[in-house]
Amino acid sequence: MPYPTDRERDRPWVMRTYAGHSSAAASNELYRRNLAKGQTGLSVAFDLPTQTGYDPDHPLAKGEVGKVGVPISHIGDMRRLFTGIPLAEANTSMTINAPAMWLLALYVTVAQEQADAEGRDRDEVLAKLTGTTQNDIIKEYLSRGTYIFPPAPSLRLITDVIAWTVHHIPKWNPINICSYHLQEAGATPTQEVAYALSTAIAVLDAVRDSGQVEPTDMAKVVGRISFFVNAGVRFVEEMCKMRAFTRLWDEITRERYGVEDPKARRLRYGVQVNSLGLTEAQPENNVQRIVLEMLGVALSRDARARAIQLPAWNEALGLPRPWDQQWALRMQQVLAYETDLLEYEDIFAGSHVIESKVDEIVAGARAEIEQVQDLGGAVAAVESGYMKSQLVASLAEYRRDVESGGRVIVGVNKFDTTEPSPLQAEGAKAIETVDPAVEKQAVAALEEWRQQRDQAAVDAALARLREVAKTSENLFDATLACAAAGVTTGEWAGTLREEFGEYRAPTGVSAAAMSGDAAELSRVRDRVRATGEELGEKLRILVGKPGLDGHSNGAEQVAVRARDVGFEVIYQGIRLTPEQIVAAAVQEGVHVVGLSVLSGSHLEVVPQVVDGLRAAGAGDIPVIVGGIIPPEDARLLTERGIARVFTPKDYELTEIMDEIVSVVRERHELPQD
Repeated sequence: MPYPTDRERDRPWVMRTYAGHSSAAASNELYRRNLAKGQTGLSVAFDLPTQTGYDPDHPLAKGEVGKVGVPISHIGDMRRLFTGIPLAEANTSMTINAPAMWLLALYVTVAQEQADAEGRDRDEVLAKLTGTTQNDIIKEYLSRGTYIFPPAPSLRLITDVIAWTVHHIPKWNPINICSYHLQEAGATPTQEVAYALSTAIAVLDAVRDSGQVEPTDMAKVVGRISFFVNAGVRFVEEMCKMRAFTRLWDEITRERYGVEDPKARRLRYGVQVNSLGLTEAQPENNVQRIVLEMLGVALSRDARARAIQLPAWNEALGLPRPWDQQWALRMQQVLAYETDLLEYEDIFAGSHVIESKVDEIVAGARAEIEQVQDLGGAVAAVESGYMKSQLVASLAEYRRDVESGGRVIVGVNKFDTTEPSPLQAEGAKAIETVDPAVEKQAVAALEEWRQQRDQAAVDAALARLREVAKTSENLFDATLACAAAGVTTGEWAGTLREEFGEYRAPTGVSAAAMSGDAAELSRVRDRVRATGEELGEKLRILVGKPGLDGHSNGAEQVAVRARDVGFEVIYQGIRLTPEQIVAAAVQEGVHVVGLSVLSGSHLEVVPQVVDGLRAAGAGDIPVIVGGIIPPEDARLLTERGIARVFTPKDYELTEIMDEIVSVVRERHELPQD
């Protein structure tokens, strides 16, 4: 998005909604409707199997296909996704990280096919491609959890994508360094700025040191780096955060990388406002939250976002409907076109209050960046667990403030009396649901694809990919060949898994300090100790993340609080099969299994754990579940034998621990005290 060069009215930012579900065909229809409503950019949500490099028929994909995004298994799916959408004229953001190279290769291949169909020069079309691949794997280890490979080969993939795009698709943003999920994982404004910029330093150092880009071209690289940030409801603080971000980025790119062009040093960023800050309780309040959060990144012209996507009011309940997404888009359009916001220069320039807060964030972020650099940089700070433990501790402190009432959340811990909501009236379909048949259709279509493609070409392309992976050669051309040959997402990622290995990131739980109200903690701790004495052993809880859902923040906080009240906690991190969870529960002899699912796959994966425990002769171990679970689904889970269902409205973690003790006592027929 170009910047005005004088005092003319500022140009509106790119307006997007994060969208995609069920299938490429259904998502294409949604995109075309959204564009017709005035959306000026596309933001593609991929489903979890695609994000983690699995095909729909992989065991870990069960229950996850098409739930939180669109499944893209091969070039045929990418063609369908963009049918009728000229890519040379589109502005597309793809929220994809570990397999970012693969999805970008599919996108580029479709653009080349469109050029051929129109009789246009391929290079001319590629030179016009605009958009972003998120491609930030470091924050995946810290917060979102959709990593595949260890940090070093992951950084190589990022570097290769950046180098290839600079030479071949110069208007594309090859990485969207993403502080968004850091805030959701507990980052303070200072940590969000510091850890995102530490990631940027690691990436730029890797590109510079790879030899794939001439030193004179580093300004081109810096000029294509973009950021994706989170905007919370404390909009003055968020605005100051972005002004601090802007100042530090200008400083780092000038001093560390010698970029002289001030335009290349501009902080170019897009925003999604804080989805995990939306509430299940009184969800209509989310509308004003979203608007206020948008203001934090729109009010300050000198640090204004150049792309904004807003969640819908009901994302704490489930998948938004097209109408809900339209409402979110209209919020942006009213601000951009009806108000006078874009008519003025920066309205906060010279404010001593704003400058003081910006200075505070800048100073704190500088110190934290230095700490990360002293540890060896962002990758080393991931591998040591330092950054993860800092985030877990910050989130624990935030939750303590919420539970004590020090931080007010309207409708949750204050002003919680309410009238019935007409938005959720009986008979109203408040969220979109994905037909369970979607997964079967995707698996069948994948099998058909494998039958009709040229298997010899596929084998040759994968063999070439494997050979290049063993060298330091750029992997993008080999990946392009895989895309054209009809290789699947799982095959591309599987081949690189064989060469690079897989990775399990530190959880950060062990380093988190004790949190929660001391008196209430003491009371529940006494119950845990007494129950253990009655059973003759210490109470043990297994906290599990079945399936591909990488949103581990809630599970980590449950694990921390369970430890604080005296449970022995078994928490092995994300991405476990139901079979692995059952095996661990039996081996560890746990007294309760707690499952966390936020991806919508609860009806598929949770009953598998219950059935597995029964089959293993451990059906007496109660299973509880927490996540974004609609009331009807909660009833179904209870009928399937789930002992308790907790949703985001259950924010008091110590109360949840108390209830878990009651579940254990019920199962062992002990009197409730």
